[in-house]
Amino acid sequence: MKRLRIVLWGIVMLAALLFGLFAYQLTLPNDEFVQSALVGEKVPEFDLPPAVEARPGLASSDLADGTPKLLNVFASWCIPCAAEAPHLEALERSGAQIVAVAIRDRPEDVNRFLETYGNPFTRIGKDDISEVQLSLGSSGVPETFVVSGDGTITYQHIGDIRAEHVPLLLEELRKAGA
Repeated sequence: MKRLRIVLWGIVMLAALLFGLFAYQLTLPNDEFVQSALVGEKVPEFDLPPAVEARPGLASSDLADGTPKLLNVFASWCIPCAAEAPHLEALERSGAQIVAVAIRDRPEDVNRFLETYGNPFTRIGKDDISEVQLSLGSSGVPETFVVSGDGTITYQHIGDIRAEHVPLLLEELRKAGA
């Protein structure tokens, strides 16, 4: 009887351990990043109204005007978007032209975000239902795309831009303009 009890407790402990490992695996992402299938392709057609009064909206034609640009997908409620704001401003100071798509946001919230964290964007399109975000192959915010002057996506940066990413993005912009 004592031996049976020990075996049963061993089975219960093993089952609990296996369940714990299984539950832990569920919390891990399958793929840390999902790259857009559009890298190397033209930006999809879109025409977004302005997200704020201070900046014009954004259309795909604005990305094919001969000048390479950074296209930043962000939201005012996104904490990593706030964290990357100083680095976007550093990119702008270095000569990068930056346009944006604000997803699932209200104009007053976007205004407050820009007043708090700065506005490096020359254009900001309002994407209420994330339609443009999804058409770009963006899986979250923030994401930044390098778009060549003919409207081709040449590079995708997933996640917030940090100081160490600034030189890489400037180099990708330079290559997109070559």
